[in-house]
Amino acid sequence: MNWQPAEFFRAAGETLVCTLCPRACALADGDLGWCRVRRRRGDRLETATFATSLWHWDAVERKPLYHYRPGSAVLTLAAPGCTLRCLYCQNHRLSQFGREAGVVWGARALEPGSAIAAAAARGAAVGLSYAEPGLAAELTLALADLGAAAGVAVLWKSNGFLTPAVARRLAGCLAAVNLDLKSLDRRRHRALTGAEPGPVLETLAILLAAGVWVEVSTPLIPGVNTDPAALRTLARTIAGLGRGVPWHLVRFVPEYRLARLPPTPTELIARALEIGREAGLDFVYTERALGEAGRRTDCPDCGQVLVSRRLWGLDSERLRGGRCPACATLIPGRWTPTNETES
Repeated sequence: MNWQPAEFFRAAGETLVCTLCPRACALADGDLGWCRVRRRRGDRLETATFATSLWHWDAVERKPLYHYRPGSAVLTLAAPGCTLRCLYCQNHRLSQFGREAGVVWGARALEPGSAIAAAAARGAAVGLSYAEPGLAAELTLALADLGAAAGVAVLWKSNGFLTPAVARRLAGCLAAVNLDLKSLDRRRHRALTGAEPGPVLETLAILLAAGVWVEVSTPLIPGVNTDPAALRTLARTIAGLGRGVPWHLVRFVPEYRLARLPPTPTELIARALEIGREAGLDFVYTERALGEAGRRTDCPDCGQVLVSRRLWGLDSERLRGGRCPACATLIPGRWTPTNETES
């Protein structure tokens, strides 16, 4: 493992308290944090997240980000580790490093400059995904610093489980984030993820207030977070932050400790879609579950088809300066590299 100096900690008597996530691990010398990728050495903390288990190119739609530079490329990186322990995690062989038997360190050291140079050469962004990018806060800062000069944006696919101070610090480094909001029910969220939902919702609000482009994803897990009343509360909460915030309804695939459950029925996904629209959300997506229509962006005012998407990429875009070509309605998003049409 490639341990590097870390930020985000404070002294508390004989211990150092990690301030990155709300778990606030109090570490004696030599201790690892709950995440297993932060540790104390002497009077400092170190991070193992200047590393990646993968290096591959995605379309931005795969993050999923549907209103951020459609059709653009993303260099995706991932260091092992997560601040949650979601029972359904499809990436548990990566995210649960140090907490799951058989999950071994499989990452190689990463030089931020090499990632930025590769992305710049292809006019791409750099995205942190698959594991939890919040743990790679220091890497994010380094990528953003180098990326600013090279015109390379930094994107996240995140669980949002951060302290408010860290969320505010990192918001200035991020162009766009797809954030998982699994449930607002405290009991169910704790059972599913091992953590409270409050910090996730606070991070969401902080990112939006800072001008980061944010899209929200909710995995629909039958019998766990699919009660209509709970979904209605969730949809209304997102709409209260902005009716133009895209909401992605993700079909659950049996995996990890929830392998016994069935996949999400399409009729349940269709009902969740209705709930989102009834709550006032203009853009609710179902990706693979309900066919091409579930990936399409329509004008909320006149119904014109604005963006069509393949399963993992762009098919066509008809926006004109970020507006509907039929009725001139401004569509929320970051539609150009320079964000000239952001709303």
